[in-house]
Amino acid sequence: MKDLKQLLDKDFAESMSTKEKQETYKMLYEAFDTFSNNAGFGDPFSYARSREILMACELNHTVASDYSGADGVNEKGEKVEYKSTIAKEIKAAYTGISVFPTWEEQEKYLCKEKIGYYAEHYWARFETGKIVEMYKVFGEQALEMLLPKLKKMYHSSNKKRKDPRLYAHLSAKEIKAIAERIL
Repeated sequence: MKDLKQLLDKDFAESMSTKEKQETYKMLYEAFDTFSNNAGFGDPFSYARSREILMACELNHTVASDYSGADGVNEKGEKVEYKSTIAKEIKAAYTGISVFPTWEEQEKYLCKEKIGYYAEHYWARFETGKIVEMYKVFGEQALEMLLPKLKKMYHSSNKKRKDPRLYAHLSAKEIKAIAERIL
């Protein structure tokens, strides 16, 4: 195996043949997957799981063992949610939210089992595989920001979407207005 520092050198990588690049990529991919699973982090390639793992490591949290539900567990043993982006500005997307028959049921789910269920929400922006900024809010704060957007979408006349699940986005301005920057 080539020295990892050597593999991370741009000039060295550019000097490799296409076949060498492909073989090295496959080797690193398999090694990363094996290490992540052996360390108890799970599949690093599932959705944004690798970024969630990095966020948990940065925060000294425990990575959640399940892929649905909480993304991590904080130092107090509370379940937390991570959202990440690689955009030029921080933002957060809450997508694929289950839809219930009535708004009352929907709101209860959002408050007790989804957004409000997590003690803390962390939003991070990544560049070149590194966290360059991260923000923290409490679950109640995230719920306060997202609930009106989700309610509006729930009641919208556009219920014939191909994907009926709810979603809401938070902009950089919204995040910076309420969240504590921790990195």
